[in-house]
Amino acid sequence: MDNSCGKLCIDCVKDEGELLLRVFLTLSKKTFACVLAAIVVACAAGVSFAISSAGAKNENGKYTIVIDAGHGGSDGGMVGKTFGTRESDINLYVSRMLCHYLKKNGNNVIMTRNADITLSDGKTQNKKLSEMKKRAEIINSAKPDLMVSVHQNSYPLSSVKGAQAFYSEGSETGRAAAEIFQSSLNRALGGKRKEKSADYYVLQCSPYPSVLVECGFLSNPEEEKLLRTPAYREKVAYALYVACVTYLEKTYEKIADNV
Repeated sequence: MDNSCGKLCIDCVKDEGELLLRVFLTLSKKTFACVLAAIVVACAAGVSFAISSAGAKNENGKYTIVIDAGHGGSDGGMVGKTFGTRESDINLYVSRMLCHYLKKNGNNVIMTRNADITLSDGKTQNKKLSEMKKRAEIINSAKPDLMVSVHQNSYPLSSVKGAQAFYSEGSETGRAAAEIFQSSLNRALGGKRKEKSADYYVLQCSPYPSVLVECGFLSNPEEEKLLRTPAYREKVAYALYVACVTYLEKTYEKIADNV
């Protein structure tokens, strides 16, 4: 199975300059000032440098990230109550865009699926269990620096909305990652939700830092309508990309400080 990004359905970032600009726009004033000061000092000292990729910290010179596009194939996941939007389609779309951003910046990215397929072997009666075990196999084989599972939410009360990040209870790396993902999503989408622990299988099937993100509620008419548009999906994917970069660089910065 080909686990690369696949072809994106919309125009993504055209070049590294635009991508870098977007990253700078997400920085706080204090962080931006610190980065700018460091660049000025380096230039004044005659130091030649280039902006590094979003990874370039592990022994292979880049990070490894697994992107898990939830559901797929005969398992469409949640279905929008207003427009009938399939969760699995949005999950794959957002995952492909996130994969594109991360790969464009030099990282090693593995997707659990890159097409509208189910991951079960088709021979077992418990297809859901078979599918989850396949996802776990892909994740553990990759030994990733980070795993991100992309989903959409639903709730009986249609007024409930907002993106939310989840982590496995007891996982400090998962909690740290979820905090960063929640902050990035809130900043990009205007939400106010808090990260939360959950017992989802995909968060507990490996020892690697893992986050599950519910990008929005398909039970909310306004949010379902937004999630149907390429522009909003790109905004969600980019918020996830910024969160990946922030978490990984902070993590490896701490490791370097302790060496």
